[in-house]
Amino acid sequence: MAVKVEELLTADINQPARYLGNELGSTHKPWDGASVRWVLTYPEVYEVGASNLGHIILYNILNALPRQLCDRAYLPAPDLAAKLRSTKTPLFAVESRRSLTEFDILGFSLSYELGATNILEMLDLAGIPLTWKERATNDQNGQMPLIFAGGQTATSNPEPYADFFDFIALGDGEELLPEIGLILAEGKTNNLSREALLLDLAQIPGVYVPQFYDMAADGSVHPNRPQVPQRILRRVATPIPAYSIGLVPYVQTVHDRLTVEIRRGCTRGCRFCQPGMLTRPARDVEPQQVVEAIEQGMQATGHSEFSLLSLSCSDYLALPAVGMEIKNRLKDKNISLSLPSQRVDRFDDNIADILGGTRQGGLTFAPEAGTQRMRDIVNKGLTNEELLRGVKTAVDRGWDKIKLYFMIGLPGETDLDVLGIAETVRWLHRECRIDGRRGLNFNLTISNFTPKPHTPFQWHSVSTAEFSRKQKLLKEEFRGMRGVKVNYTDVRISAMEDFVGRGDRRLAAVVRRAWELGAGMDAWWESLDQAYKAWTQAIDESGLTWKYRQVESGEWNLFEKEEGRRKKEEGRGKKEEGREIKEDFSNSPDLPLSPSPSLPLSLDQALPWDHLDTGIDKNWLKIDLQKALEAATVPDCSFEGCSRCGVCGTDFGHNVVVDALPIPEFAGEFVPNTERKQRLRVWFGKVGDMALVGHLDLIRLFDRVVRRADLPISFTGGFHPNPRISLANALPLGVTSTGEIADFELTESIDIESFREKLAAKLPENIPIYKVESIDLKAPSANQLLEAAEYVITVAVGDSLTENGELDHENSAPVSVAPDANWEAWVKTIAETEAFWRVHTTKSGKTQDVNLRDRLHKLELVEQKPDSSTSACGATSEGKAVLRFTGSCRSDGNLLKPEHIVFMLEQVSQQEIQLLQVERSQLILGYG
Repeated sequence: MAVKVEELLTADINQPARYLGNELGSTHKPWDGASVRWVLTYPEVYEVGASNLGHIILYNILNALPRQLCDRAYLPAPDLAAKLRSTKTPLFAVESRRSLTEFDILGFSLSYELGATNILEMLDLAGIPLTWKERATNDQNGQMPLIFAGGQTATSNPEPYADFFDFIALGDGEELLPEIGLILAEGKTNNLSREALLLDLAQIPGVYVPQFYDMAADGSVHPNRPQVPQRILRRVATPIPAYSIGLVPYVQTVHDRLTVEIRRGCTRGCRFCQPGMLTRPARDVEPQQVVEAIEQGMQATGHSEFSLLSLSCSDYLALPAVGMEIKNRLKDKNISLSLPSQRVDRFDDNIADILGGTRQGGLTFAPEAGTQRMRDIVNKGLTNEELLRGVKTAVDRGWDKIKLYFMIGLPGETDLDVLGIAETVRWLHRECRIDGRRGLNFNLTISNFTPKPHTPFQWHSVSTAEFSRKQKLLKEEFRGMRGVKVNYTDVRISAMEDFVGRGDRRLAAVVRRAWELGAGMDAWWESLDQAYKAWTQAIDESGLTWKYRQVESGEWNLFEKEEGRRKKEEGRGKKEEGREIKEDFSNSPDLPLSPSPSLPLSLDQALPWDHLDTGIDKNWLKIDLQKALEAATVPDCSFEGCSRCGVCGTDFGHNVVVDALPIPEFAGEFVPNTERKQRLRVWFGKVGDMALVGHLDLIRLFDRVVRRADLPISFTGGFHPNPRISLANALPLGVTSTGEIADFELTESIDIESFREKLAAKLPENIPIYKVESIDLKAPSANQLLEAAEYVITVAVGDSLTENGELDHENSAPVSVAPDANWEAWVKTIAETEAFWRVHTTKSGKTQDVNLRDRLHKLELVEQKPDSSTSACGATSEGKAVLRFTGSCRSDGNLLKPEHIVFMLEQVSQQEIQLLQVERSQLILGYG
């Protein structure tokens, strides 16, 4: 049964368009025609989840399958979550608007160590028991859906969350999820029990069912029945760019652009980088597929920006050729290209040529460490010369703002390495200064290194006390440095990430208790204090405080012996002025395979994630750790010899590298066509759920609609050309309208009916077009001509009588109506009154007295609506009324709002008046 979402999304809900589920690209398959019904849930707010590429790809793939239906759900913001609880309404999927309990299977993306509390929040809001044991016990005739997780954190170490999921999907989901769907369909046909169904799923490579495995005393995990594998294989799939073309949200998302993957996997071998280890081998996408996906996607979505995605975009050797081909094909569309953080050593003029457009974006590089020694220890593969060359290229090509990522707390790091970050920035400032130009500005992010499973540094122990001390060192060093803004990751976040990320099943109770104590949205700064308090209390109650104290103080130091020797070397270096001391690691002792005073841990000790077969050989990780101790680098196996990591083979495939291609000749930058050959004025409506789309989102929607309709829109000039689309007046959120006006200026004259047909074909159905007229180019805009607006409003007299089920539009509360409303007399009194004074506060904070009566042109009673309740004498009350009024609506701020009519009614009736419904029926232009 569908949830009555329209009753939940009242004016007090922020950004209600998040929850509509009718975006361009959304799929609404018949409920009864599906044999398996999925919900892919992203445990973050809509703006984050709806722009996640993996979420979009899997949603498109599942809906492309016959008899498989896939809907979506997101973490509701606190305002909607509170309303769901207060109204006892279950969390719903946005497209079907059905409760999550009505689906067969719910899949959560777990890509962040602390994200599980958001998952528990969503399960609780949906009325679903939190653990697989509770669901198995309370499952009534198979009604509870299967709950699973996928994503980087789930693939890396699912053990802290094992109690909450029926199964885990390891690795890439493009091929895995359809296989799961087939088993579910068979299971439903054969009426399998929940346990039998999970046992069938456990036979699929990549499916890990935690309840079929037990944790040993040392934290390792082993099967508790013979029918399941000892180790579970990570799945690997080939990227398919066509599935990236999908949702176009109404609200602005964090990645408000078309994103297409060009390369999956990274073989650079950075020793701190978990994604680089968990996504091997590297798989380049064929350039023609990328170009076609972008060209088709931009036309289908109407986006003005696209991004090419990879862990290391610049390692896609065809990038300059592909980027230039796309840029040439779309040169007349005012399109910009952005890239995520890229390798500074590969940044050159060819890449600079393809970036940006008329809106040159920022550049992000990640040197990671401030000294060459530290970059070698982490196998960054970056020299000072390459760093300088890349930054100089950016400055020469016009960039004056560059973002740099660094880490502190890396294995083997000394205070000199930490201070080297500031010295590196100072050096880049000095070397990249250009006379006569604005100075270079750096935006730095200094994050705290947290060791990750399946990396050579997984055995390293961090110390949050050291993080704090090193942050203090850097703050002192950066004090007074001009042109630098520094952001530091909160140490508390790093502590929680490390504690949970490398934990075992004992942490499930901690995660649950932290959620019960209020931890949620832990990555958001405004929730950090509350989250940290909840996490630490949960840890204390679990009896694992001793383990957390090791995170705070540091459990051991892999580089302890080397640090002692290095300090002696540094001391000698100060005496030998002018001489460069080069560290010699040739005599470093081998890492112990058994505990020692400096390393109270055996590298052969079982780890909670050893039963997951990611392809990375654990012995290779040990060898690479030894190389880190020696500051020895390992080459990128995509372009040089094999590093013997263990991935390449039958199960995971091999590196697929596309060679560099000839770069097409540059066809020129976008030149905005500012010609104005025709102006068309459009009268349109905003009805139904489109009333919940805000004004700025509506402007963005029209921009994309014009692009999709391929209309010859004229652009403004300047550095940031915009389409010449002008809306007459902003409609308040939640208000419907049948009388909105927009002006469109075109570069060529076209038939009015043709324009109307093209525009209407790309608009949502709840934005109907009523009329299109040609307007003289020299005539004032609709906004300049606007004089008045006509509204139709439904109002009621508030009283303490029986609730009637209506909602107060302004206060979003159930209302009651009084039986003694005299609407006709009140309307007449308002018409005969000369002044209704009200204090108005301007945007600048100034106050002024305003006579609202001067702004009221006309007010009439359209209809009196009898209330369903009756008075003591048996007569039906007339507590509600429909009124029509016309009032000032000018661009200079001279406005009469529906709330002002309510104010006047309250003045003449001396009763509380509630605003139930508002519709703007027309905007009135003054043509002089």
